[in-house]
Amino acid sequence: MNTSEYILALDQGTTSSRAIVFSKSGKIEAIAQKEFTQIYPESGWVEHDPKEIWSSQLSVFTEVMAKMKITPKNIKGIGITNQRETTIIWDRITGEPIYNAIVWQDRRTADYCKNIEKQGYADLIQSKTGLRIDAYFSASKINWILDNVQGARERANAGELAFGTVDSWIIWNLTNGEVHVTDVSNASRTMLYNIETLDWDTELLTLFDIPERILPTVASSSEIYGHTSGQILSSKVPIAGIAGDQQAALFGQMCTEKGMVKNTYGTGCFLLMNIGSKPILSKNNLVTTIGWKIGDQVVYALEGSVFIGGAVVQWLRDELGIIKNAQEIEKLAESVNDSNGVYLVPAFSGLGAPHWNPYARGTILGMSRGTNSAHIARAALEGIAFQITDILSAMQSDAQTDIKELRVDGGASSNNFLMQTQANFLNVVTLRPEVVETTALGAAYLAGLAVGFWSNIEEISEQWKIDRTFTPIPDQSVKESLKGWKRAVETVKFWANYDLNH
Repeated sequence: MNTSEYILALDQGTTSSRAIVFSKSGKIEAIAQKEFTQIYPESGWVEHDPKEIWSSQLSVFTEVMAKMKITPKNIKGIGITNQRETTIIWDRITGEPIYNAIVWQDRRTADYCKNIEKQGYADLIQSKTGLRIDAYFSASKINWILDNVQGARERANAGELAFGTVDSWIIWNLTNGEVHVTDVSNASRTMLYNIETLDWDTELLTLFDIPERILPTVASSSEIYGHTSGQILSSKVPIAGIAGDQQAALFGQMCTEKGMVKNTYGTGCFLLMNIGSKPILSKNNLVTTIGWKIGDQVVYALEGSVFIGGAVVQWLRDELGIIKNAQEIEKLAESVNDSNGVYLVPAFSGLGAPHWNPYARGTILGMSRGTNSAHIARAALEGIAFQITDILSAMQSDAQTDIKELRVDGGASSNNFLMQTQANFLNVVTLRPEVVETTALGAAYLAGLAVGFWSNIEEISEQWKIDRTFTPIPDQSVKESLKGWKRAVETVKFWANYDLNH
């Protein structure tokens, strides 16, 4: 019988739920993963079934323990990391969701957000939350559910309903409805949480017409929030770490010093910079967010998000059939010397930072009769790297600091062509660690610190090891390519705004 102790991370992502077991050395011992259904009721709408999120998360939890031949007694603590902003509202008594989860990518509230912006609330919201008004964040999604589900508003006012981002929903279910909690990193993505005072903001709750009684308690990112219920597992395991996926990755990458930067290449791409213990408000369309809170210490981050990163590779596979699996794209892209003047702007669900245009759509420019699938594949990967380059220059300008290195993780970071292209475009050394599951690792570290599995951040820092270093290769054509990319993005914006202006 296995008597070793482990930390278990539950990584609830946008397309799949995973459970990962980590040992004391920070090494992955086992992974279980399960994809779940993506629901697209209308153009620009994206939903998940909250019950399927929970059942898929619970099934990988039990599967990973079976793989390891361990029982809950071997698990010293559970860390939770999650797709952020995704909004769930459920009945406090029955635990039944009153509507599907509205996913972070969903654009149904874009016009509602534009209206609030037109009323002049942009600066107020940014000064309190660090965010810009956008359908991406939870506030407008909560408002939509309360307005569009029959009886929801009355029930919310009567205290019968609970709102949560996915972390809160998972913990509610793990504790059988005993604990309704979130952490500062997730709260800071709702557009309702004041990142200076560290409280739900009454003025913003009034603006979005959201009753405070539906909100979870906000805790730090590393403490014991509660224990798994006996109905879920045979023995009670402490739930001890929570962080939104990108903040968890920043911590898992050990970007614990001010000025350190990581980018996660997942469905979307998320570039975060540790800016220390004081928030900096962006002048370049980035958002300011809480990285984590351990004890009394709050760490802030600047963040730029790209809505479509690795998802463009899925699109080439599933919708265009150019590749059979994601791994094939690297070889295909490398089979040509350049993209032959082709640019692919993957704005399938709008443009994220630093452009923020919800009406933009995916566009391929510069094609000729000689354009083939390899050029399009290469342009798709370059499109990911170009978007990160745009964000990083905005970030350097906000933080008034030059970045020395970029730490990378996420599924698409295994693509060597993409990583080398990224290093060349940025002219910055790009480092890929041995453990690229940094999102789950960050959640595990936060939980492990709370239960004494690891004694401090210094001990954890020693576990971070480089798998490969991508050093920029000087290339004259990079400048030209960046110019072409800017033109491509301007064209996409022109197309998106044409209707609004005519």
